Amino acid sequence: MDAVRVALLREVLAGTEWLGATRRFAGVLRGSVVSYGGGLLLVGTEEYEPWHLAAHLVDEAAWSGTPELSPTLVRHGARASDPAHLAVGLGRIEAARRGETLLVVSPGSAGAGLLERVHDARRAGATVLAVSASSAGGGELPALAHESLVLPAGAELDLDTVQHLVSAAAGENAVPHPRGKRRLRDRLSRLADQLTAPPSARW
Repeated sequence: MDAVRVALLREVLAGTEWLGATRRFAGVLRGSVVSYGGGLLLVGTEEYEPWHLAAHLVDEAAWSGTPELSPTLVRHGARASDPAHLAVGLGRIEAARRGETLLVVSPGSAGAGLLERVHDARRAGATVLAVSASSAGGGELPALAHESLVLPAGAELDLDTVQHLVSAAAGENAVPHPRGKRRLRDRLSRLADQLTAPPSARW
């Protein structure tokens, strides 16, 4: 999702809880990694790896001049034969210490093994952040996190969209002023029209 589409999506969501919620969460994320000079670990579940969030955070780190936002992607199925940036396994969470930030993304059950490792990382002093659906870990994951962003059942946004908003906001150097309220259905309709319209002619 490019910057133009993120801007349009934000316009659609202006006046809803999501714009403020994703910005607040992104502010905590950025503040945590910047204050300690980096050390961001990103992990999903065994069934879901947050590849796109990792890529967007790398981009935002470069564009914003905030290298601390560039994460280490921790993978459940990492193998020693994988390229270095894909070979970091769950043992890295076990080694997390104070000054590091662990961001967990979970669309469903986080699994007992992951929850145990997250708990251990928090006990060791790492800052734990979580983006999850309401069913993730049966509520255990948000309870383990210092800061969490939870999508309730029936939310108008999906987990991927929320991750786009979080990564974009984390890379911002200034937060724009919120716009006035409009009906969400009207804003979604306008966004769909803008995204499907042909490009304007240039003279």
